[in-house]
Amino acid sequence: MDIDLNADLGEGFGPWRMGEDEALLDIVSSANVACGFHAGDPVIMDRTVRMARQRGVDVGAHVGFPDLMGFGRRQMQIETKELVAYVLYQLSALDGMARTAGHRMTHMSFHGALGNMAAADAALAEPLVRAVADFDPTLTVSTSASRAIEDAAERCGLRVRRTFLADRACGDDGLLVPRKLPGAVIHERDAVLARVRQLLEDGTVTSVTGRKIPMRVHSILLHGDTPGAVELARAVRGMVEQAGRVVPISRQST
Repeated sequence: MDIDLNADLGEGFGPWRMGEDEALLDIVSSANVACGFHAGDPVIMDRTVRMARQRGVDVGAHVGFPDLMGFGRRQMQIETKELVAYVLYQLSALDGMARTAGHRMTHMSFHGALGNMAAADAALAEPLVRAVADFDPTLTVSTSASRAIEDAAERCGLRVRRTFLADRACGDDGLLVPRKLPGAVIHERDAVLARVRQLLEDGTVTSVTGRKIPMRVHSILLHGDTPGAVELARAVRGMVEQAGRVVPISRQST
């Protein structure tokens, strides 16, 4: 079993830092790098990409709403044509940073509210994913369980890989539970590890209603901005290595 272990990184801004990026880059196999809209700035992007390259860690664009104050977690009503331009802008920014650093952008994912909206709305997912294909048809789309995004990627000829968010609850449909609802974010370390163990051993995830949902995933994501993220990432990596190998999604054969 080949599983990617990834984290959302580069999420500081100016002199303010979020998370322990350097420590996490010694553990994960790929990084979703903020592109300056929901978090990050040019200097942080450049530093994150260069640290990832030094460690052989893949980088991908983490594309979100232009919402630094809300960390991209607030829904914004923006015309689709404008959102497509935002997607292209962020992909271009990280791709340029990676190329300049001698690295390569291998994947992308939608962040926060933008990702949740696209995951639940096929009419929104289609043009946004099409923009990714127009930018670079070799990119892999990394997404939590979402028929809307996964189907759009397949129609656009893009490689799509499903990611399990270990510390986020999901509904019976596999979609992430909105953060504003109780229990949406799982803070207890043992509970997160139990979810990972269940996924690796049974290939299932338990929804908020207690229903076991079959879920085939290629990647496990841990949020780097939560307390104890580094220790939790080490523990999850150990579990993945017992079950198989840690391999970035771009290098997985199936």
